Amino acid sequence: MNKYDVVVVGGGFTGLTAAYVLSKQGKRVCVLEADKTPGGLAGTFEFGDGVTLEKFYHHWFNNDVFVPELVKELGMDGDVILLPTRTGMYFNGRMWKLSTPLDLLRFKALSLVDRIRLGLLVFQVRRIKDWKTIEHLSIREWLESLAGKSVYKIVWEPLITSKFSVYAEAVNAVWMWKKLVLRGSTRNDKGGEELAYFKGGFGRLAEALAAAIRANGGDVRYGAAVTGMETEGKRITAVRTVNGEVASDKFLFTPSFPLIADMFEGKAPSDWLAKLRRVKYLGNMCLVLRLKHSLSETYWLNVNDPGFPFVGVIEHTNFDKPENYKGSHIAYLSRYLATEDPVWAYNDEQYFEFALEHLKRMFPKMDKSWVQEYAVWRSEYAQPVTERNYSDYVPGQETPYENAFISTMAQIYPEDRGTNYAIREGRAIARRLA
Repeated sequence: MNKYDVVVVGGGFTGLTAAYVLSKQGKRVCVLEADKTPGGLAGTFEFGDGVTLEKFYHHWFNNDVFVPELVKELGMDGDVILLPTRTGMYFNGRMWKLSTPLDLLRFKALSLVDRIRLGLLVFQVRRIKDWKTIEHLSIREWLESLAGKSVYKIVWEPLITSKFSVYAEAVNAVWMWKKLVLRGSTRNDKGGEELAYFKGGFGRLAEALAAAIRANGGDVRYGAAVTGMETEGKRITAVRTVNGEVASDKFLFTPSFPLIADMFEGKAPSDWLAKLRRVKYLGNMCLVLRLKHSLSETYWLNVNDPGFPFVGVIEHTNFDKPENYKGSHIAYLSRYLATEDPVWAYNDEQYFEFALEHLKRMFPKMDKSWVQEYAVWRSEYAQPVTERNYSDYVPGQETPYENAFISTMAQIYPEDRGTNYAIREGRAIARRLA
């Protein structure tokens, strides 16, 4: 059996970046990915005629550092597109533009006083330098104290409820604080928001990383789910996959905590496994629509109407051009939910019909005949739930074995998951493994 220097379990951006950095240093690395493609939540699929798309929508912010740095290192910086975005809100049966400060002043769903309070929120948020001072508060408790109950109820509550479902009242204020700090610093000199995208999608970037690992003498295997491990004393000697054992000196585990706990089951103390399983997650169902016509001019439409079961309608081709998708218009409908929710059990057709009914209410001109193709993607562990005082209970990178470490999106805190931070963490854990 071949023995590697490092085996990386999981081919998302954290695992791929760590493997890439180590392979550049001459380490023999092997990435084991359960899926058929790299990238994790940024993995791709193809519609019938070869139009390639991400399963879940992605972009990055113009103030992100680690994605462009990696893109440049791979010699692909010519493939980065910076674009101004059109954002809006669907509330009370109508669309509101919310891309600039002037749009905010026109948002008459709030009183003038509340519009001013909402506008000042970004400045209040920036004053907080130590996030631990608000970690004991829920998002509601924190935002109501800053902007008032009316602003929270109209602007934030529907989004938080759509995003966190049954955990909406449990998530701590740090999650929202970090989002507001980040979004407030992505404005251009006219006050509009500017985002970045990788030509051909993030899946193409993941493929480039995998190719670079192989070029450096490493190995990237797909369809290689890890089912267990072999151990000797304080060390893991090999992991078991559906295709046999893979031996290594060191191991890095990057999937979600519950999946890592399953891999360590029977090989680790029960109290440590319980810590991994203490972190809760929400699933995500993402409907990708390929349409003959555009739904609206807005890229990111937050849905603040309580009767609408989606956190937002993201019309990707209002960001990246339809010409890049053979003239089609691409829209994503995202729904976060507990996997116990009855909707989670819907088959693809049921979910499509369920979504279409609500979409037609929102865009009355839309017709089923507009839909050329659609796909439904599910991720059981899409969003870690950062409850009050999360930093006190989130597991660290160490495992019960001296040659094995963990780096997952649930440890990126106080930032929320995202490709930029996944790359940062991949570099950091590579330094530790080296």
